[in-house]
Amino acid sequence: MRIEPRNVQVIGSELAIQWNDDAESYLRLEPLRRACPCASCGGEPDVLGRVIRPDVSYSPASFGLVGWNLVGGYALQPRWADGHGTGIYSYAYLRRLAGTNEAPAQPG
Repeated sequence: MRIEPRNVQVIGSELAIQWNDDAESYLRLEPLRRACPCASCGGEPDVLGRVIRPDVSYSPASFGLVGWNLVGGYALQPRWADGHGTGIYSYAYLRRLAGTNEAPAQPG
């Protein structure tokens, strides 16, 4: 089964995701933003393979989630209150960030 969100909501300062395998993930917004995988936030390799990490500064608006788009069948792209919106978080990455790698145990 391909893992994908069934329901996504902001609840207070967390992004709550209910997955199609009935697992649930709760991600605090500030660490979620700081884990942004885009090149502007996380850096990108140069021609020798060394990752050049940018100096990223944040404001209170950096941690306000104003919306998101689902990308294909594999990722979520958050839009932040400071205008940042280039990070594409794969569903597998979101589950790793939340510590929700396993499906919940089935009764029986």
